[in-house]
Amino acid sequence: MATLTKITTTFTKNIVKRSFVTVTSESRCQILNAGPLSVHALKENRAKPVRAVRVANSNLRLSTKADESDDKTKKEHVNIGTIGHVDHGKTTLTAAITKYLSRNGSTVFRSYDDIDKAEEERARGITINASHVEYATANRHYAHTDCPGHRDFLKNMICGASQMDGAILVVDCNDGPMPQTTEHLLLAKQIGVKHIVVFVNKVDTASEDLKELVELEVRDMLTNFGWAGDSVPLIHGSALYALEGNQSEIGEPAIKKLLDALDTYVPAPKRDYSSPFIMPVDSVVSVSRGTVVIGTVKQGTFKKDDKAEVVGFGASFPTSISTIEVFRNAVMSAKAGDHVGVLLRQMKASNVKRGMLLAARGTLKQSNQYTGTVYFLDKSEGGRSKPVTRGYIQVLFSETWQVTARFDFEADMIMPGESAAVTITLLKDMVILPGQAFSVREGMETVASGIIHKSLESVFVPERKLFKYEWKSQAASNKTGLKK
Repeated sequence: MATLTKITTTFTKNIVKRSFVTVTSESRCQILNAGPLSVHALKENRAKPVRAVRVANSNLRLSTKADESDDKTKKEHVNIGTIGHVDHGKTTLTAAITKYLSRNGSTVFRSYDDIDKAEEERARGITINASHVEYATANRHYAHTDCPGHRDFLKNMICGASQMDGAILVVDCNDGPMPQTTEHLLLAKQIGVKHIVVFVNKVDTASEDLKELVELEVRDMLTNFGWAGDSVPLIHGSALYALEGNQSEIGEPAIKKLLDALDTYVPAPKRDYSSPFIMPVDSVVSVSRGTVVIGTVKQGTFKKDDKAEVVGFGASFPTSISTIEVFRNAVMSAKAGDHVGVLLRQMKASNVKRGMLLAARGTLKQSNQYTGTVYFLDKSEGGRSKPVTRGYIQVLFSETWQVTARFDFEADMIMPGESAAVTITLLKDMVILPGQAFSVREGMETVASGIIHKSLESVFVPERKLFKYEWKSQAASNKTGLKK
């Protein structure tokens, strides 16, 4: 028996070691913050399950037997997240929520260090990659995305916010709305987040007059962005007080008010379960049995052993579903809205990266050219002060990916504050669905947003250089550009 125990322990350690050595070029921080998803890394059908192995700075788990689903998975599911300026208390609030709900046994407490667990995040004291936790109220099960607030990591915020059905805007009462408060709201609106709940944090160090002033400012800002600012639930509290178990009005009772507001104000979204399944890949990790992709299912349903493919960036790789896990529970199927980890068969981790799509095999077509409508923000909205011209080239962000793109308009010039029909040519072939939102960023600033209408035939971009591409308008020719 002792010999068997030693062999099993050595085998398990080797698997854990390989799991971390073979993480793909996507940042290890993304994997470590990909949410409490476990990975079945041992062979199926063993006689006895192997005990889960806890590894520092990891949520990967090893088991041989599917966990039994608990009552949380049977509740109404909603994807929520925290947005707001850096250091306003988003991660502290996330930790406080899990601690408050852990008392009734429905949630596992996740400390601040457990959420911001990457070495660089701890060293700098800020969130860099979007982190995922889960919790359950009496009525709902929530998958919660804690978004980074620092402007250097806005692309990670876009990736995280694209998965949300609603958002918690966190505002430091002493600072009031700050630059990334504005930009996060702008991006949330562009992505399609329809419901916002506000948590005004750190009120323990603010005066009553300041509380009233910040509330007015936040409500005005929400109204200007198109939300119902006057009726949005706004809770005053201290996330730190709540995390410490303080029972004053701004401590744990404020967390209860926030959760009640989420349950009542943010409606459960209508999800598409009938279309072929699509899951944007948020992060990738290699384990001993294959490659695990992590993301939120956008539409449809899929089950174990289904045929699938990974597509994007001009590539396509056939595969099949080996194992599915939803927040450490091994399940037989996943559906739209679920945040899952999927173990793929016969798939090299080097073939997959964030931004690709896991989808039903043979259902998606890639192209590098699309039509849409784009709106350029003016200076007062944090956008451009100068017009853009036909052939404008910049980075386009959509869901979990980003690609350099060229924008061609019928008019020679588009002024800030104007919208225009546009033909978009991407540097690489991607899958973009009609109605999918996108953002355009110049350096650290979001300068435009838009919607895709339809895909066109792919065009040849000479030497893969967009500025050399010869664009022809639809009005001038039945062909758009030069076909491959």
